[in-house]
Amino acid sequence: MIGRLRGIILEKQPPQVVLEANGVGYEVHMPMTCFYQLPALNQEAIVFTHFVVREDAQLLFGFNSKQERALFRELIKVNGVGPKLALAILSGMSAQQFVTAIEREEVASLVNIPGVGKKTAERLVVEMKDRFKGMHADLFAPDTAFALTSESPVTTGNDAESEAAAALVALGYKPQEASRMVTKVGRPEADCETLIREALRAAI
Repeated sequence: MIGRLRGIILEKQPPQVVLEANGVGYEVHMPMTCFYQLPALNQEAIVFTHFVVREDAQLLFGFNSKQERALFRELIKVNGVGPKLALAILSGMSAQQFVTAIEREEVASLVNIPGVGKKTAERLVVEMKDRFKGMHADLFAPDTAFALTSESPVTTGNDAESEAAAALVALGYKPQEASRMVTKVGRPEADCETLIREALRAAI
């Protein structure tokens, strides 16, 4: 099990980052809420990982804190929620926002996430609410230990919009829907990560 990586960021293509550790480049899938906090290319980063082995692939999912990883692990225990859907959920809202949505039983907010239908949203509320009762109250409190400010090279214009739309498709949105979401929040000076953040915020 690979539980933690410390290395240099070689590539950033949301929602995936390539992290070089001891000469090996690891492809790590990250929720956008974590991706936003990554440092610039060629800078060092620390990510807490969850390793998933499937018949057709071996995937690494990364997070900036143990709390976010713990929430991801609880999410994929819910019937009908796999790693890809859990990634989409934590991209649409932060760990704390998700906990709040569950506690307040905000089914409508969860349904806005791609892949989450009403039945899945209701199941999430019921099962996750029970899981939270058995956890430490401060498990998902803000953790700034690894909250690094992003200083990525700015990509603007059509390239930024194309990259943002591609990232949304990777998170489960349909191509036409992704393009519409990006166009809705698009502006000439906005970079890719800003467009993704604003498009997801508008969707929720």
